[in-house]
Amino acid sequence: MRQAIANAVVGDDYLDGDPTTRRLEEEVARRFGKERGLFFPSGTMANQGAIWALGEPGTELYVDRHAHIVDRELAAASALAGMQLRTVEGDGPMMDAAALERTIRHPSPFFPRATLLCLENTHNSAGGMVIPRAGIQAMSQVARQHGMRVHLDGARLWNASVATGTALAEFAALADTVMVSFSKGLGAPAGAVLVGEAAAIARADEHRKRLGGVMRQSGILAAGCLHGLEHHLERLAVDHHHAAQFAATVDRAIAASVVPPETNIVMIDLAPGMSAHDVAGRAREAGVAMGVWTSTRLRTVFHLDVSAAEVERAGEVVLAALDESWRALGDTSEWPVAEGGGTP
Repeated sequence: MRQAIANAVVGDDYLDGDPTTRRLEEEVARRFGKERGLFFPSGTMANQGAIWALGEPGTELYVDRHAHIVDRELAAASALAGMQLRTVEGDGPMMDAAALERTIRHPSPFFPRATLLCLENTHNSAGGMVIPRAGIQAMSQVARQHGMRVHLDGARLWNASVATGTALAEFAALADTVMVSFSKGLGAPAGAVLVGEAAAIARADEHRKRLGGVMRQSGILAAGCLHGLEHHLERLAVDHHHAAQFAATVDRAIAASVVPPETNIVMIDLAPGMSAHDVAGRAREAGVAMGVWTSTRLRTVFHLDVSAAEVERAGEVVLAALDESWRALGDTSEWPVAEGGGTP
């Protein structure tokens, strides 16, 4: 990838176009069955470009309560696009069509109009869970019935496609715009592409300029994205396998439970009284870095830089850190423990 970046043919993307960036945009649009693609330096900026292009100021954007757009984009939809977020809580770990339908406001002169639905696949906060195509279709149908357009935050849509065998274009056909990131499982240092109909992408291009996202020789970054797309896409199945192996090891912990992974993310929930910061600190001392998602939940992600041997070692290190943290609490005799380990 670094060699591809070094050898990239570049131009001026602001004035007359960068050839490598154009090649990436065209290739992603082709794979997703959309008219046009647009390169952004980050997925967050691409999401906001889509929101500005599809939504309207002073209206509502419907989105899962724990979506990236809600939790990890610093209220950008409100601050930049003037849209109010209305969050949807499903009966399970993610929103669904029934939850969306019951959350949508009835038309009223007192309520803001709904103009946009944003989906996320795979769902980061839900532990990399996949929304099946049928689920996206059902939610999209509800949105259309209420006059909303649809944006799909597909930062990890590559993983959803590999895990389910569903073609990227089949997912994309259900949304007006789709964002995909190259700095996750595909291993590029930066970059995302937003795809959609030409008119929507043209509007997103205006907003990209306002945000300072138009770069000169952006082909340097696009070359890394192209390399990841051409060489790292199919191997995402290896990351999924590593996540499952790690989860099986860690799920032997005395006082923690693992959310069964569907792709490359493993969430670990701790028993009452345990601290995610304490467990992460113990694991780090043994050479394994973990993400503290909440005070009682840990997050681990598997990618192309992690070998099979490292996966095995990481599992044993984290298992030991969990058990050591539990024992350090002292009297745990009254805690219910499921047979074979893990909390009930």
